[in-house]
Amino acid sequence: QVQLVESGGGLVQAGGSLRLSCAASGSIVSINRMGWYRQAPGKQRELVASITSGGRANYVDSVKGRFTISRDNAKNTVYLQMNSLKPEDTAVYYCNADILYGLTYRPLDAWGQGTLVTVSS
Repeated sequence: QVQLVESGGGLVQAGGSLRLSCAASGSIVSINRMGWYRQAPGKQRELVASITSGGRANYVDSVKGRFTISRDNAKNTVYLQMNSLKPEDTAVYYCNADILYGLTYRPLDAWGQGTLVTVSS
């Protein structure tokens, strides 16, 4: 069984920074893509950033130039450095990962508890 544990959220003023971490643990053979998602109150969960095992990153337009995703493959951990935070970044942030099961990669069905980011104006 694989688990994801997010950490690093908190309360920050607009313009501030936070660094989120997400560690995957359990029976892991290989991880392909890892991603950060967020869900604001009353809104659907959205993909914010993702990174392949080779380090190729993609971002949603609203965070480009402000957020940086990175990963430590040896630690099965993905990070999200968030700079120049805005009130609209307020959300619960989750991570997920494409885990190798047999011969195919697929994301975990169960999400972690997430970490709350609150940006005050």
